[in-house]
Amino acid sequence: MNSDIKFFRVGVASCGVAAGSAEVRAMLEAASSVPVTGVGCIGHCYAEPIVEAVLKDGSSVFYSGVKANEKSIANIIELGEENRFQIPETRKSKELVKVLALAGKVDPVDFDDYVANGGYEGLKKALAMTPAEVVNEVKIAGLRGRGGGGFPTGNKWGFLAAKEAEEKIVVCNADEGDPGAFMDRALMESVPHQVMEGMLIAAYATGATKIFIYCRAEYPLAIKNISTAIAQICEHKLNVFSNREIEIVIKEGAGAFVCGEETALIASLEGRRGQPRFRPPFPTDSGYNGFPTMINNVETFGNVPLILREGGSAFASIGTEGSKGTKIFALAGDLKYPGLVEVPMGTTLNEIVFDIGGADRSVVKAVQTGGPSGGCIPVELFDTPVDYDSLRALGAIMGSGGMIVVGNDRCMVETARYFLDFTHRESCGKCTFCRVGTMRMFEILERITAGKGTEDDLTTLEDLGAKIKAGSLCGLGQTAPNPVLATLRFYRNEYEEHVREHRCAALQCNAFVDLSLDTNKCVKCKLCVKTCPVGAIGDDFTIDNDKCTRCNSCADVCPKNAIKRVAKGTK
Repeated sequence: MNSDIKFFRVGVASCGVAAGSAEVRAMLEAASSVPVTGVGCIGHCYAEPIVEAVLKDGSSVFYSGVKANEKSIANIIELGEENRFQIPETRKSKELVKVLALAGKVDPVDFDDYVANGGYEGLKKALAMTPAEVVNEVKIAGLRGRGGGGFPTGNKWGFLAAKEAEEKIVVCNADEGDPGAFMDRALMESVPHQVMEGMLIAAYATGATKIFIYCRAEYPLAIKNISTAIAQICEHKLNVFSNREIEIVIKEGAGAFVCGEETALIASLEGRRGQPRFRPPFPTDSGYNGFPTMINNVETFGNVPLILREGGSAFASIGTEGSKGTKIFALAGDLKYPGLVEVPMGTTLNEIVFDIGGADRSVVKAVQTGGPSGGCIPVELFDTPVDYDSLRALGAIMGSGGMIVVGNDRCMVETARYFLDFTHRESCGKCTFCRVGTMRMFEILERITAGKGTEDDLTTLEDLGAKIKAGSLCGLGQTAPNPVLATLRFYRNEYEEHVREHRCAALQCNAFVDLSLDTNKCVKCKLCVKTCPVGAIGDDFTIDNDKCTRCNSCADVCPKNAIKRVAKGTK
């Protein structure tokens, strides 16, 4: 054992556990003579399992892709050179880690560890102020809701604080439903006390009597860590303000995407079907069981302790004129370094996708921001600063922070069809425009990708998309057409290729594709023959494309990469 090591940290958030970090931690504990601490996610999900050796001089050595075997563990405890991990320099220069500063540093369920690293200092400062002063500090900070709407947080707090009621409710929206988004999960798993501290500050500032955390049930580790944090808060009586005890309740959501909308979320909390309602009255006037109710998402609450500790003016000094502070993004798709990143508002897409995400400039076509209801922004516009207003001007949204990089080998018509397939299924059915309109749009996209589309379909998509946005009650319907409208705006040529030339240049739409087997590469191993579920490949190694379903399983198992997708009719 190298005597320079003080202790180890092992990433045990969901990304780490999925990669095998629990087994790594167990082996390291058995082999090590120094403490081993489980910590949250540091954002480099592509490098998990990650082990940090903290040295006695205060420096650290990181190891990535650690295996649960004797050789890998021995290499770490001797500070060997194998699998040493360095954060890319381009990322270091662009990131500004504020909200995630303690993720990967503290034990998520160790109350004392959080306090020793500045935890609950924000709450302590808030309690030394009047509630009105706390609300004003949040207004000075210019914090806008990180759930997607971007509504000024201080204003919302002020609305609730001004109400006189027997009960007032604060709700944390942890129903993170966007595919590819995992910012809120990471915060709850890694720094649950920080999220809870933000909620407690909000309860004090607004005079709330009850806190709900509405968390999707698919986040078991987040729920476990938040539950532990709540128990510790109650033990230390941090939820008691001037003899007013704040009740804290976790409600597990059942997977309905629409319950991310605040009035649908409230309906679900009340035990009813999650459907939005007309506003006014707004939730701060009449929300949960008729009581004034304020809702912010996880990341919004995660920012609050920083604002109280450092001051609203310091927070407002970061970002742009209309978008203050930093923003956490979940990067996924066609890039080298998927994971979490935290940057100042106003950082450009170029910096996020290429400098931080490590994407290859020569193969990137676009980026989808804001989840399935966002918009595809072409690479030619990647000098756009990422803030609420700049993205909206391009027909996209920031959403909660999901960001999917789309490569040149992707079909934008199929990409739009894929996202609309999700949103039309998630419609609650209350609004005709959303319930029927998104289904009609999806059917048109299905027809286009099946080779049966017409140019009139493109006009219909634009007309219908605009009407759905205008006629839908909640944010789901109002944004669902975005992927279609944005791709029509920036990639209309691909739609026209599909309907005019019956061609998909990306070879993704099966109606325009055949499979071809290169007999010069083929080694006749028969893996393709055995794998094909419909018997489309004969013993003579020819592919019957009339029988083939284009499932691609044969190409996936071919050891010589001899099977390719080609334009229909190509020999």
